[in-house]
Amino acid sequence: MSAAEDVPTADAQAVHGSEVVRPREQPPEPVAATTTFPKLLEELAQRHGDDRVALQEKRYGIWQPTTWREYQERVRDTAHGLADLGISSGEVVAVLGDNRPEWLISELATQSIGAAVVGIYPTSVGEEIVHVLTYAQVRVVVAEDQEQVDKLIRLWDELETVETVIYYDPHGLEHYEEPYLLEFTDLEARGRAYEQRHPGWLDQQIAAGSADDTAVICTTSGTTARPKLAMLSHANLLAMGRSLMAIDPITSDDRYVSFLPFAWIGEQMLTVACGLQAGFTVSFPEEASTVKPDMREIGPDVMFSPPRIWEDMVSDVQVRVGEAGVLKRAVFAWGYHVGEQVAERRVRGERPTIVQRLLGGLAEMAALRPTREQLGLTRVQRCYTGGAPLGPDVFRFFHSIGVNLKQIFGQTEICGIAVVHRDDDVKFNTVGTPIPATELRIADNGEVLLRSPAVFQGYFRNDEATREATDADGWLYTGDAGYLDDDQHLVVIDRAKDVMQAPDGTRFSPAFIENKIKFSPYVEEAVVFGGTDRPYISAMVTIDMHTVGAWAERQHLSYTTYTDLAQKPAVYELIAGEVYRANQDLPESIQVRRFLLLHKQLDADDEEITRTRKVRRGVIDERYGKLIEALYGEDDTVSVVSTIAYQDGTTAERRIELAIRSMDGFTPPVHKRRFAWR
Repeated sequence: MSAAEDVPTADAQAVHGSEVVRPREQPPEPVAATTTFPKLLEELAQRHGDDRVALQEKRYGIWQPTTWREYQERVRDTAHGLADLGISSGEVVAVLGDNRPEWLISELATQSIGAAVVGIYPTSVGEEIVHVLTYAQVRVVVAEDQEQVDKLIRLWDELETVETVIYYDPHGLEHYEEPYLLEFTDLEARGRAYEQRHPGWLDQQIAAGSADDTAVICTTSGTTARPKLAMLSHANLLAMGRSLMAIDPITSDDRYVSFLPFAWIGEQMLTVACGLQAGFTVSFPEEASTVKPDMREIGPDVMFSPPRIWEDMVSDVQVRVGEAGVLKRAVFAWGYHVGEQVAERRVRGERPTIVQRLLGGLAEMAALRPTREQLGLTRVQRCYTGGAPLGPDVFRFFHSIGVNLKQIFGQTEICGIAVVHRDDDVKFNTVGTPIPATELRIADNGEVLLRSPAVFQGYFRNDEATREATDADGWLYTGDAGYLDDDQHLVVIDRAKDVMQAPDGTRFSPAFIENKIKFSPYVEEAVVFGGTDRPYISAMVTIDMHTVGAWAERQHLSYTTYTDLAQKPAVYELIAGEVYRANQDLPESIQVRRFLLLHKQLDADDEEITRTRKVRRGVIDERYGKLIEALYGEDDTVSVVSTIAYQDGTTAERRIELAIRSMDGFTPPVHKRRFAWR
């Protein structure tokens, strides 16, 4: 594929303002008006009882199962307990913490009494938590553990509406005396007592539930401002799940590992919307640090992750290959080359030749299957990426090692998925075609519009924003710029407001160039700058501390901190080689000419990136304006003042000189291409 095909330009954008693209398949049966998640849980409990496992959590190295009947009983106890606390239909209950069975139990219990649940990312702090809890008028928060409870205690004076905090991991909380704290098991006990006093009450509440009731409130990514709260009904989520499973069937025998935050629509999408319709087992890793070995043990059949997870996997493979002996590197390079040829034919719907099939079998045994085993992807039938653009290089890598990875396009306001690749029709620079029951249109200004039963109910307490996002005909304005290629695949350029134009008139996506740079195992984040008012493209890069640190050790390069390592001349040369590689596939007018290595990593706590790792460009432009301007100046250094916080609570300011590297005339030494296999 040529660079001109990879990078959308102004000429490539046809006007499709009146053309509506519909899915190739017939839409599934519409969601029944009375169907809700609690009703689906009751059906599964009646069908499977104690014969099948609904949830399993790894504790102390052992998988602890929960059957469908036990799942239902805990949901009922929790629902009665919430009612005993005064929660009623129409209210919002918040959950703050990592993925555990209690997270789903709390969600289903809340929905059972006609209330909605809002998830808060476990990494959220301070104002983020206050904003969601106050705006949603939350009275009850379910928190995971001591860490999350401590956050709420520190913020208590600012939480005007919160009355009760329920925690489900009591470790370290035994001696806390705050009157508003309640252990989850005590809530369940109160629920059982409440049921004794009100027999049949919950059955009436569940029966009265409607598919149009708000089930989940998800925070939007918030790349430009405080996140909005999108209201999703049972019907919205179930419609999306049915449409996805109409093209990619999921059965009750499939395995799924839940490790991404339930506050993210991506996890709600598969675990809840698909999981309760298919009835598969959901597995929860023991800790965030054990996700990889736990995944290898479970061997999931289906998986959904944002680009950063897939990029990290590629980096892991690149590091392993780089550290392997000459023979192993040669075997992997050969196997990858064979796998890439086979994948290219399969994604086009073509059958590999006899020779390719024979060589593919050998490559599978020698290189590809062992790689998938290390990644925990041996059993996976299909997996998805979404939430942000995934670079074509990463996309191609997974297909080359035999992983059926598919790009999706959607957003919180349409339950996560609206467009996806089909098994026999994958193109590495597109996001596929609409799923059943979804219509797509490209507006005259190039914006992608979507319409389906999965389009959200609106933003919570924000009618003005709702009117801006949808029109009277049900079209959702995504804010993304894109176009349809010759095969009617959707190509997403970038957020419409982020698309830039080079001085020669070439329109380009900064995210596309950033993904080319981030294909390097040494790069964690990259932010590209440019536009008609700037003479060339520049970039600000943060290094991957793990892989660059390992590289530095092999080079006998000593360092102390991230800042010290990032400013080493040898590290600049290393990253210059990676920028050079990324430039090779780009038209000259949008190649990166100058870059600097930032003295710190971009941090969601500093609001520089979102919790799903999308760059907040407005914050970057404002916070690092001096550095950006220096990239377009004549100096080869720029100073920055950094505040350092010590463990005793004191702080100090330190002036740091950042180097600026020009790519003019740069040619990377051959020995620095350790990870090349293509």
